[in-house]
Amino acid sequence: MSEQYSLSACIVSYCDYDEVCAAVRSVLANTPGDLALYVVDNASPDGCGTRLAETDFADPRVQVITLPENVGFGRGHNTVLPFLKSRFHFILNPDILLQDDVLHALAGWLEDHPEAAMATPQLYYPDGRIQHLPRRKPTPWALFARQLAPRFPGSVFDKSDRHYTMQDEDLSLPRPIEFCTGSFMAVRTEVLQKVGGFDEDYFMYVEDADLTQKILQEGRVYLVPQYHAVHAWHRAPARDAGKFKMQLGSMIHYFKKWGIKKGSV
Repeated sequence: MSEQYSLSACIVSYCDYDEVCAAVRSVLANTPGDLALYVVDNASPDGCGTRLAETDFADPRVQVITLPENVGFGRGHNTVLPFLKSRFHFILNPDILLQDDVLHALAGWLEDHPEAAMATPQLYYPDGRIQHLPRRKPTPWALFARQLAPRFPGSVFDKSDRHYTMQDEDLSLPRPIEFCTGSFMAVRTEVLQKVGGFDEDYFMYVEDADLTQKILQEGRVYLVPQYHAVHAWHRAPARDAGKFKMQLGSMIHYFKKWGIKKGSV
């Protein structure tokens, strides 16, 4: 069994009760020992929060918090910041499924690498395909090209996206990255609390890139590919005009805050 550390994790839910329950149960089943698992429901209109609050997960380590309004992804995760007494905290999407004790494995890796403040494992689609989520620091062109790349394979947009998502690099070993996906973040709790968690000016989208930049001021951020998890990855912005507009607003806020200078990895 992996060495035990004091761990906490948070899943912010918005609808889709069955998917959230699957994620919660996978975390509980694969994470022995000291764990505080928070499930924060963002006032799901389908009643997901009420059902979660009434669900007996048969494990005292899980706590459900139902919010009276939808406050967004980052602010939802920030809800638990004052409660955290763990050494390592995990930010997880509700479409994440664990298949082994990856939380303790990542905590142990961070413990062994004091220069690292945050890490993420390699994520896979449910059918086993790899997800190209580690990224370089965003630029306006990279984010624009990313929207068009799936429609124009082999184009300049596709080439730019492959570079942005580091597909032109060897990612078979741990390496620094500049954009850690909010789908699965492992972070030192004291660092997360020090930087104040997510910037709450973002309602949704790009807040994970913003948090990564804040964490990089405190230490390095790594992809640790020897550890894995399954991620359904619902890419709504490419299909939904309203959500794409929301993403565009988040991108504007990000570049006003951090500028457009390219990264170094």
